[in-house]
Amino acid sequence: MIRIIAEAGVNHNGSLEMAKSLVDAAADAGADFVKFQTFKAEKLVTADAGKAEYQKKNMNGSDSSQLQMLKNLELSEDDHRELMDYCERKGIRFLSTPFDLDSVDFLHSLGLKIWKIPSGEITNYPYLRKIAGYNEEVVMSTGMCEVSDVAAAMNALAENGQDLAKVTLLHCNTQYPTPMADVNLRAMLSLRDFSEKVGFSDHTVGIEIPVAAAALGATVIEKHFTLSRDLPGPDHRASLEPMELKAMVAAIRNVETALGDGRKRVSPSESANVAVARKSIVASCNIKRGEVLTENNMTAKRPGHGISPMRWREVEGTRAIRDFNPDEMIEIDDIL
Repeated sequence: MIRIIAEAGVNHNGSLEMAKSLVDAAADAGADFVKFQTFKAEKLVTADAGKAEYQKKNMNGSDSSQLQMLKNLELSEDDHRELMDYCERKGIRFLSTPFDLDSVDFLHSLGLKIWKIPSGEITNYPYLRKIAGYNEEVVMSTGMCEVSDVAAAMNALAENGQDLAKVTLLHCNTQYPTPMADVNLRAMLSLRDFSEKVGFSDHTVGIEIPVAAAALGATVIEKHFTLSRDLPGPDHRASLEPMELKAMVAAIRNVETALGDGRKRVSPSESANVAVARKSIVASCNIKRGEVLTENNMTAKRPGHGISPMRWREVEGTRAIRDFNPDEMIEIDDIL
């Protein structure tokens, strides 16, 4: 089954109540997980770290530093505990991405058993080493990566105790939103060189690309969502609104069902139409008893519950043992 992660991220704007509303929206949409981000701003960025261009644009040119922006988006430890309890009550699984070593320790103390490694940490060896030491399930995004970066990260995980069979690799592009020309969705399939389980973390506008990823064989799909794209903050504008998230989940589930088992056969729903749509051998004109059956006095017409035209050569050249009217079906007992 495709696991769908509704990425709330920092779209709660630092508000626990807004975070709970995001949980509500993810649960209502039918997502499997709702994912937040766990960090202490001072441990994540330096005081003079600049914001990405998309962050500047999405925050209407705010001149606050990345450090200040992130401080405003932190969730407290008590917020995390309350959100986990709230998710349980709402029937959706809680996830959060840690962005520093202390946050890894904290999430471990909460009992999380799935680790979501973001694209920005894929070259952070101490971070990878700590997560690998738990040897639990890992879902790792590969935005901004060359093949060599993915290989190095997988090697770092393996040499520190991670069973790579527990790793799912997500193809990703870290521009928010991602231009369609830069999605390169087929690259998801190339990640199977490193793991049998691949998926897609999407930052495009709309829902068609994650749905396409489902059709290509993604086992995990992650997508940002927000309560409103008009809210202030770095990620809202590249996120789905609740009804769009619901539509995406429904579309992915439909694709998942439609993929089937890959075996070509008559399906139950179409079996009743076989006789209606296929053809049988019938008389194309009046045929007298004893007359030889040829292409001049036979044809193929619907319905298909008589002799199949695929047996034409068996019938051609035989003789009719009775008279036939035009359109009358020729049965095997009618010839010799």
